[in-house]
Amino acid sequence: MKGTCLCESVTIEANDAKEFEACHCGICRRWGGGPLLAVHCGADVVITGSESIKSYASSEWADRGFCVNCGTHLYYHLKHSNEYIVPLGLFQSESGFRFKQQIFIDKKPDCYDFANQTEHLTEQQVFEKFGA
Repeated sequence: MKGTCLCESVTIEANDAKEFEACHCGICRRWGGGPLLAVHCGADVVITGSESIKSYASSEWADRGFCVNCGTHLYYHLKHSNEYIVPLGLFQSESGFRFKQQIFIDKKPDCYDFANQTEHLTEQQVFEKFGA
């Protein structure tokens, strides 16, 4: 899979991953104005255009990258596993994604719902699963 930021200064390439999740945590909602729809791409990710990337340590265990030129959100990076979680929208030419799960479901505000049938993980379950 290959994706770019809006200005195409940054490119992210990852192995095929056809499932995505929605994160309802307060940080993701503040970061993007709504839930983050993202693909777990693992650690085997090739990112070009590093001179255009700014990283922000949003927690002790993760940082978030964005393009300094156009502001596109590029990734959520788990420090302990080196895993990159990339916004679904970066992969414009890809198709066939399946909405697998919603995380931090206990933090989701009442003002929206997804109709898809997905797995639901609470904040506690997420921390237990990822060891953060």
